[in-house]
Amino acid sequence: MIYRRKQRERRRNPETFNLQPETFSCYLFRVTKNATSAIHRSLRRAYRLMLARFGHQGWWPGETPFEICVGAILTQNTNWRNVERAIANLKTARVLTPAKMFALPEGELARLIRPAGYFNVKARRLRAFLRVLVEDFGGDLTRLFAGDTAAVRERLLAVKGIGPETADSMLLYAGGHHSFVVDAYTKRIFLRHGWVHGEKITYHELKALCETALADRPAPPRLDYWQDYHAQLVMVGKDFCRPREARCETCPLKPVLADGHHISNSHH
Repeated sequence: MIYRRKQRERRRNPETFNLQPETFSCYLFRVTKNATSAIHRSLRRAYRLMLARFGHQGWWPGETPFEICVGAILTQNTNWRNVERAIANLKTARVLTPAKMFALPEGELARLIRPAGYFNVKARRLRAFLRVLVEDFGGDLTRLFAGDTAAVRERLLAVKGIGPETADSMLLYAGGHHSFVVDAYTKRIFLRHGWVHGEKITYHELKALCETALADRPAPPRLDYWQDYHAQLVMVGKDFCRPREARCETCPLKPVLADGHHISNSHH
């Protein structure tokens, strides 16, 4: 039985069975490389499709780099409308500067950002970030963001309450660093399109895929490209590739939805 099965496999794929071990390794590498290249092409095409549907998003919403950093912390586990209300409170109180916000008692800061939810936790996280910014860098974001991207990223990740997504948001949108942001929308869209496989894929792996695939533009325009790409994915994830009742038929990414990866509403 085993012999017959091997014979059938050999007839289907004769070139594979005739390869020597070292040649077979090269064959597998070539197949993997081709598959990776196809994913990269698909991801680049996806941006053109999203841009044509939504237009350039002009992200991140914020009048200053400091406001962007505050928003990146406040947006944790909430929607942007709530963040806007919290930032409006800070502006009304005239404390949206590093020194003034750091001078606020923690309870007062929590009261002002209450609309963003988890306000006590976020007040502590904001103060942890502000302490580093004010005490170590004189309240100067330019100094905080100075240096190699990897080193600045580690600097931010060392602040309690700042994780990879928040750090990358600050780097990409406030610091002008090439550090792609991935989130739950990114993971869901990529899984459903077959660009990645397995729910256990890590943040780092997903980020690395994006940065490799989307390195097809020179550095200066690439910054805007990555900023807008993330914003476009948020639009798709929010309005089309939803956790339930995915709207695949009207989604701008339908042309790059791989065979076998269509998500019917009944499977959510």
